[in-house]
Amino acid sequence: MATTECIQSRFRFARHFTREVVGEFSGGKMTSDAGALLLREADQELNLLRRFSRCFVDGRNPIFIEHTLEQMIAQRVYGLALGYEDLNDHEQLRYDPLLGVLAGKAEAGEQALAGKSTLNRMELGDSTPDRYKKITYCQEAIDDLLVDTFLEAQAEAPEEIVLDVDTTDFAIHGQQEGRFYHGYYDQYCYLPLYVFAGEHVLCARLRQSNIDPSAGSVNELERIIRRIRARWPEVKIVLRGDSGFCREQLMSWCEAQQVDYVFGLARNSLLEKIAGGALEEARQQWEQTQRPARVFVEFEHETVSGTWNRRRRVVAKAEHIAGKSNPRFVVTSLGAVAWSAQQLYEDLYCARGDMENRIKEQFALFADRVSAATMRANQLRLYLSVMAYSLISGLRRLGLRATEWAHAQVATIRLRLLKIGAHIRVTVRKVWIEMSSSFPLQNLFSQALQQLRC
Repeated sequence: MATTECIQSRFRFARHFTREVVGEFSGGKMTSDAGALLLREADQELNLLRRFSRCFVDGRNPIFIEHTLEQMIAQRVYGLALGYEDLNDHEQLRYDPLLGVLAGKAEAGEQALAGKSTLNRMELGDSTPDRYKKITYCQEAIDDLLVDTFLEAQAEAPEEIVLDVDTTDFAIHGQQEGRFYHGYYDQYCYLPLYVFAGEHVLCARLRQSNIDPSAGSVNELERIIRRIRARWPEVKIVLRGDSGFCREQLMSWCEAQQVDYVFGLARNSLLEKIAGGALEEARQQWEQTQRPARVFVEFEHETVSGTWNRRRRVVAKAEHIAGKSNPRFVVTSLGAVAWSAQQLYEDLYCARGDMENRIKEQFALFADRVSAATMRANQLRLYLSVMAYSLISGLRRLGLRATEWAHAQVATIRLRLLKIGAHIRVTVRKVWIEMSSSFPLQNLFSQALQQLRC
């Protein structure tokens, strides 16, 4: 028996006093992402997406190209920044006139953007001859762009740069290349390496998880620091990381390259014995006050097993809290004259917690969306996420400076400032973005735009 498919176009809701409440999808050309125009202004200032697209090689025949590489890159990056993580989302987003403006389509709203299959072919290219996948990326060029973006953001040469190095886990739910079960994280995952300088991402390297956390860090840091010192030969560099990076190879390399470091040091019975006096003092203070007590002590230390090739300065935080000891240790090349034990731990080492917030922001931009079959394709997805982060970070740094939003998380900026409903009209001379009159942050929007143009 034949059936008729009926798609409801009008929706009736609970009455509002004496009036009916009726909804329709008949508003014409509208968008929910009008605030992304601020991201476009930030990109105009940073010139980020155009340079990012130049890190790709496009082997397509120019005669048959409908969507340029720069347009597809912009479409994908803006999509991630606005919360659209999946390629399937672009089957509908490709008709969004605002996204057409962001991506650079001449006739936004009339010309559709790339569909999911076209974008997928862009992501899966691996530089091998293929009938369909003719776009690939140059990893070295993208790595250099990340460092250059940081260098350009500095008005003048800084006296000191603190580089934060850390890793995290990206869960794997399929049969992706390089999958490995990690006992600590209790799942199949990748173990990407990140290097930050403040809020700037200098390195985002996808790695398998069957490795030491510090694996490959010397090579990445050598590349980054070489490029930094080519611009600022006299700058002082301090490397900061947790105990996963407290390795002889990395510390020896830092010492040879005149790079200072402060790393967490995994505690053991010998270290606790050396700090025993301070731990006892902290316990007595806690018993007297019933409040958390901290005592700091430092000493020269070398490993019993001989894994260190020299004695190094170790700072111990002997803490007693909630009725139990909570000792922590760090190893550093910094001297006691410049950094006392307490200052080194509380002001320098603990400040790496801000970098952990930056890693959380990568998840808000779907850096862990590593569902492609190959590591190369997933590395590109990681790069796309970093570019989306760099755009929002640029907006935060340039447009939201000296406002109460100067330190807002990227997810908050997206939700509160970028998600603005608007009606779009395209005329011969103008593209009108008629934003909601009830948007509560209109003054902040105006201020951000003015500061981006200063």
